[in-house]
Amino acid sequence: MSETELDAVETLADLADLARESAQDDDSVLIFIEQEDAWFAVVRVDGEDDPRIFVSDGAAAARSSYGSVLTDELIDSEEFDDLDALVADVEDDDEESGFDGAAAGSDDADEDEADGPLGAQAGPLGDSDLLTDFGLAARELLALAAAGAVPGDALAEIADALGAGEVLEAVR
Repeated sequence: MSETELDAVETLADLADLARESAQDDDSVLIFIEQEDAWFAVVRVDGEDDPRIFVSDGAAAARSSYGSVLTDELIDSEEFDDLDALVADVEDDDEESGFDGAAAGSDDADEDEADGPLGAQAGPLGDSDLLTDFGLAARELLALAAAGAVPGDALAEIADALGAGEVLEAVR
């Protein structure tokens, strides 16, 4: 893992190429992106496969220049139709466990934040299963995004769960 400059990245293909250049052999590459405590994203690149993307708050990311690279790709894709159902399951679990904060994208969220630029939904957007085979279930990833956690703290928890917490801290 290393810190990478994203200034030259204009498309998801650029980001995937940058990840592939840093990969050893055909290993998976995970890219953690955080925008000033507004949102976080995890991008997974496996060899020549299409990148898999998860964004904690689609509407917030769509307002960012490099976040829009991710959300534009997700909005154009129709493979994430069931994400709302997964988020609802996480919110139901939060209610049962006594969590009293409104999750992003819940009915308690501000109505004017329901959709962001270009129709990006407020709240989690993308492939919540992208870390499952690394030991982080979709439900856990969604809980980190929906619980209103500070993006940097959420990424630290994700890195810790993947056994890469020290590496992430070293590049911060």
